[in-house]
Amino acid sequence: MSETVDLLAVGAHPDDMELTCGGTLARMHALGHKTGIIDLTRGEMGTRGTPETRAKESRQADEILGISVRESAGFPDARLKNDDDTRRAMVEVLRRLRPTTVILPFVQGKHPDHRVASLMCRDACFLSALKNYPAEGKVHRPHKILYALAYREDPIRPTFVVDTSDFFEIKLTAVKCYASQFDGVQSAGELFPTGQDLYDLIRTQDAHCGSLIRCAYGEPFYTEETIRVDDVVALGVSSM
Repeated sequence: MSETVDLLAVGAHPDDMELTCGGTLARMHALGHKTGIIDLTRGEMGTRGTPETRAKESRQADEILGISVRESAGFPDARLKNDDDTRRAMVEVLRRLRPTTVILPFVQGKHPDHRVASLMCRDACFLSALKNYPAEGKVHRPHKILYALAYREDPIRPTFVVDTSDFFEIKLTAVKCYASQFDGVQSAGELFPTGQDLYDLIRTQDAHCGSLIRCAYGEPFYTEETIRVDDVVALGVSSM
């Protein structure tokens, strides 16, 4: 059996999760949690670079973020489907890696793979716990599903924001590993161009999210369920 993880981030393409939750992954590694990334495709339809180059860049980013496990599911880029074959393959990944928490792309996005990845992986998280579902591995259902909201233009308020102030530069260094994709560009994925260099745009966006919780940098997340609070006197972020 391969190594299990506490936190698993699942993206459609190499570099997706570094962009949307790299600071969170770095922070969780620093807290002693084992983290992993699943790239559903190799990004072979990308305009820039090659799948081989992106795989090498991914390995460099993993070292920077402290990722314990990274795998490619090998599904076809730009043709990702939410069907029985993909769900079964993802169920087997979940049963093998047994994450407590899973980070997924948000359910809306420019790239169709991002939307399909979100729904397919959520379905797989449910199916993974069904003992009669025909897939290899011991049943497992993650406790929590988080949706990465970074760089969304939809008017959705995050359920919470992770303070990544101490990890933003680590995240940015990991993102810069993908030079084939990002050097000299002004937009990527859900990041729309503003006239800034992409790396400056990431800094601006993460600083805005940090301001929502009164810190330097942050990464936003959404949950479908309400978050529990035990001590309202100790709640962070001032109201006024």
